Amino acid sequence: MSTHPDYLDTFPDAEFDREAIIALREERQARLFEPRIDRYRTAVESVADVRSDTFDFSSDVVTVGRATDLSGEQPQRWQQALEAFRPWKKGPFDLFGTLIDAEWRSDLKWNRITPHIKPLTGRRVADIGCHNGYFMFRMADQQPACIIGFEPVAKHYWNFQLIQNVVRQEQLTFELLGVEHIDLYPRFFDTIFCLGILYHHPDPLGLLVKLRKALAPGGEIVIDCQGIPGDAPVALTPPGRYARARGIWFLPTQSCLTNWLTRTGFSKQRSIFAAPLSSQEQRRTLWADIDSLSDFLDPTDPTRTIEGHPAPWRYYVVAEG
Repeated sequence: MSTHPDYLDTFPDAEFDREAIIALREERQARLFEPRIDRYRTAVESVADVRSDTFDFSSDVVTVGRATDLSGEQPQRWQQALEAFRPWKKGPFDLFGTLIDAEWRSDLKWNRITPHIKPLTGRRVADIGCHNGYFMFRMADQQPACIIGFEPVAKHYWNFQLIQNVVRQEQLTFELLGVEHIDLYPRFFDTIFCLGILYHHPDPLGLLVKLRKALAPGGEIVIDCQGIPGDAPVALTPPGRYARARGIWFLPTQSCLTNWLTRTGFSKQRSIFAAPLSSQEQRRTLWADIDSLSDFLDPTDPTRTIEGHPAPWRYYVVAEG
């Protein structure tokens, strides 16, 4: 779907598994046109004429366009397109004068990370689980050589494309790939962001091995992992849902997470943040009128989930391959 230069051609000396990447692209392209995705694709196509040269990725709110840039029926069509993507899970955005206060205050996470990593200027960057691209746009402000977002969910592709169609950032590429495909990019990325991913997979150590293989010499990985409190190097494996969420496999303590990184070959680890997840960061909003963190915790004891497990913490680590 992209019209800008393909990074597979831009970096001719890279050791990509080009055939596998291209085959996956072709196979997954069909996801974008499944009937259940029609509302999102149609929403994006309905505002294909909307353009603006005004955008700002440097502040907490990713800002694109001004209300005065829209004319005629464009404001109504643009608002309808934004509505199609409710609930907005990642943000905040200001899109042609409409403030999207998403469920997750992603700016809080970004502000915790950026003081502790090497500047992204000129670097090759991966954003694993990029969702609607909030972090990709924030990264773009530092002018990396390229940013490749890995995200297999078709809805999120169209949400990203709604914004990308306006700002047209050539260094950004959205791939309908998952973290399990990162080893198709051996020794390529200078910085890998793996934010909120590890605990969703049944083999987090296997994924860390793949991630390390994708790092260029001297490259950095930034991990944000949900976990549980405690000093022992252990991980909780819930028998079913955790905080009402499916697909939660291993929730480590901080020392367990650092042991995972050590045992999979990462060096120079720095733990940069550890705290309970707060309802200031994940909460119900007008643009995400859904159950959120406060609904997932025991109403009589916020240190426990609704199922009785320890309530979630977030652990951030920066390491080298």
